Amino acid sequence: MIYPIVVYGNPVLRQQAEPISPDYPQLSTLIDDMFKTLTKSGGVGLAAPQIGLSIKLFILDLSVMAEDDPMYATFKKVFINPEITNFSAETEITEEGCLSVPGLSERVKRSLSVTIKYLDQNWQEHTETYHGFPARAIQHEYDHLLGTMYVDKISPIRKQLVSSKLNAIAKGKVSCHYKVKR
Repeated sequence: MIYPIVVYGNPVLRQQAEPISPDYPQLSTLIDDMFKTLTKSGGVGLAAPQIGLSIKLFILDLSVMAEDDPMYATFKKVFINPEITNFSAETEITEEGCLSVPGLSERVKRSLSVTIKYLDQNWQEHTETYHGFPARAIQHEYDHLLGTMYVDKISPIRKQLVSSKLNAIAKGKVSCHYKVKR
């Protein structure tokens, strides 16, 4: 199943996500469907709130970036009940976009590396440190689980400048190649 992407303005994107347990109904199907949805939408990451589920789950598939960096060819991960335990002091400001805010991208300051503790789809626990783009993508998706969006991290002046675009998205006035839900 391909899910519609919930867009800016929908209250589920502002909720604190809840942890899940191994008996979460049809979790493996949900994960498979999230990957199908991510592929169809052309993104690199998708958090459960972006499909209307306020649960602590996100996925990353960086294989679409393998031409830029061959190490991404097999980077396809599931993060269940994640917790970022360390943010590096070193930061970088880079352009960022979001499937839930179609047609808009802004410069966002993020830590260059993060350490994250999470469970994979087999309920195996991992603690790993990521650098560069994977760290940025993890921070972006993790924010969705906290009810935060990247547009919350841009400067007040930039937010004012894009407020009409954000309001239009919230009203459903959006055009993109994937199905969306207000």
